[in-house]
Amino acid sequence: MGGQYRITGDKYPRMRPPRRRGRLAFAVLASVAALGLIGWGTLQLIDVFTGGGKKDAAAGTKADCRTKAQTAAVLALPRPGDITVNVYNATPRGGLAKDTAAELKKRGFRIGHVGNATKEFDKKVKGTGVLLGPASALNSSLPVLATQLAGAERRTDAAHKGADVDLVIGDGFKNLTARTDADRALTTLAKAGQTPAAPEKKHC
Repeated sequence: MGGQYRITGDKYPRMRPPRRRGRLAFAVLASVAALGLIGWGTLQLIDVFTGGGKKDAAAGTKADCRTKAQTAAVLALPRPGDITVNVYNATPRGGLAKDTAAELKKRGFRIGHVGNATKEFDKKVKGTGVLLGPASALNSSLPVLATQLAGAERRTDAAHKGADVDLVIGDGFKNLTARTDADRALTTLAKAGQTPAAPEKKHC
């Protein structure tokens, strides 16, 4: 170089080393992570003070109670005292409806109408009898009543009014099932989970 300024000797000006971008990126990521942790901690504190955990627990308890209630409704069968039975005689033998109704009453059933069967069934039932009720009785009242008369046919009728069930005595009828055997059949229903008892009350 010309002029009055010259570089002499073996020393040269030091050059600044290039910046390292890796350190800058690491610092940015660390800041983002720290902010995320702070935000998560804040949400946890808010949840604690507002009782969010209690709400979730309460919701879970209510759902559990609803499930148990639905299960009880499916499995529970009515007691004999909750079932009203109409007894009709479809045979030429007299007195069967009255005697059968009296025995069912002793066994705890409610008795409704007692008399001769209608033309639909009169002298047309060849078996021990027909148990007739609304569709809702198929898996409730009819199974309980069926324990009292082995071999009886179960039918449902959409036109059947009310919750009462009918026992139509047929030509093959001799007597109701022995009471000890009928009680044993009710016990079998109970062991199967279809207990003819009042559902358990739960506070939900």
